[in-house]
Amino acid sequence: MAGKIQRKRVLITVRTYPTPAQKGVEVSCTAGVTDDGEWIRLFPVPYRRLDFDKQFKKYQWIDVEVSKAKKDPRPESFTPNIDSIQIVGDVSSKDHWNERRRLLAPLTSHCFCCIKQRQTETGFPTLGLFKPLSIERLSIEPVDPNWTEDELARLRQYFMFEKANLQELEKIPFKFTYDFRCSHDGCGGHSVSCTDWEMSESYRKWRRKYVSNWEDKFRETYEQDMMIKYETHFFVGNLLRYPKTWIIVGLFYPPPPGPQGALL
Repeated sequence: MAGKIQRKRVLITVRTYPTPAQKGVEVSCTAGVTDDGEWIRLFPVPYRRLDFDKQFKKYQWIDVEVSKAKKDPRPESFTPNIDSIQIVGDVSSKDHWNERRRLLAPLTSHCFCCIKQRQTETGFPTLGLFKPLSIERLSIEPVDPNWTEDELARLRQYFMFEKANLQELEKIPFKFTYDFRCSHDGCGGHSVSCTDWEMSESYRKWRRKYVSNWEDKFRETYEQDMMIKYETHFFVGNLLRYPKTWIIVGLFYPPPPGPQGALL
């Protein structure tokens, strides 16, 4: 029911890089899994402007009051009460990420083609997780490095009690896109952009550390390692205004499983 306040326990699995907001300066799309095993999208979350004790990390459980999003018909979309966030626990990466694997296994789809087909037929899901059959390349495409005047105006609209001393949000001057094939028999290949916060923060860190050689380190981690070193899965979500358009909103990259075998 729209507007009904519920308290949910959510395992955070996805945080996208922030974007200028219509309200509240900047926001990030955040998603996860509830303790009853359902996808949930939390929006808006002004992550950098949260109080320190509310700045959750990926694979932490939080308790939060939510209500069904009024302007977003996607069934997984909820509006969080930011002041109600409480961090209540962590899910360890020990034992080849087995606990994380166990929690996500029931929500893992066979392939991206299957997720898209089901969404087209039923309108659900609008979030998903799958393991690509093969990652063929990571495309790094330059984009305008500057915010538009409208975006800058949004970023500079500070309000009382806002953390106005934060460094202004940097625009990532590249678009990162994965070309891959999924496990569907008739898959003709996919090319999907990735907005994962971790990937964008790696770019910012390595650009300072490696200067003109940042791309070598970036590709080593997000192209070569994701192809070879890890059992890479993609978290995906579709766009509110363009429901047939999907983006990779996060990466799930456990190491190869232990002796007991894969859980995903």
